[in-house]
Amino acid sequence: QPYVIVINHTSMMDIMSIYPLPLVFKWVSKREVYRIPMVGRLLFMHGDIVINRASTKEAMQLVHTRGMEWLKKGASVSIFPEGTRSKDGEIHNFKAGAFILAKEAGVPILPVVLDGTTSMTRKGPWMNWRNRITIKVLPPISKERVEQESIKDVMAEAHEAMVNALAEVRANKKQK
Repeated sequence: QPYVIVINHTSMMDIMSIYPLPLVFKWVSKREVYRIPMVGRLLFMHGDIVINRASTKEAMQLVHTRGMEWLKKGASVSIFPEGTRSKDGEIHNFKAGAFILAKEAGVPILPVVLDGTTSMTRKGPWMNWRNRITIKVLPPISKERVEQESIKDVMAEAHEAMVNALAEVRANKKQK
């Protein structure tokens, strides 16, 4: 089942952290990421969707065209709906692109919440190998709901579910 996957974004480690999901998916990623050694090469070889955020119209057209191609082939498309990394670790307002793509493609939306990726790296080239990353896959928003409800309502539903799930994940970590 292909989805438009929406994921909160706090760190460059988010991209690598999602690969354990048992789904075939393609990332929508800004072209600057492709300049990062190894990460850029991996994304290029993976066939992900490269956008130029300086041109919103061009970026949306590319997300639509390439996203539809991949969804028709059975692959999901992963998008950070906030459009950029959160500096404070909270989930902020969503942009409509992922939700428009899901509506036009007639596919469900799969909300995913990540926590712990910001503390994965330390100063310098060191990794925090004791760090714990949590990936919480939320129930999908059905394609019927995506097609019938307004984009604004579907965005609000996904946003609320993800904010609540992130708060729950963090509360559970504090209890341990």
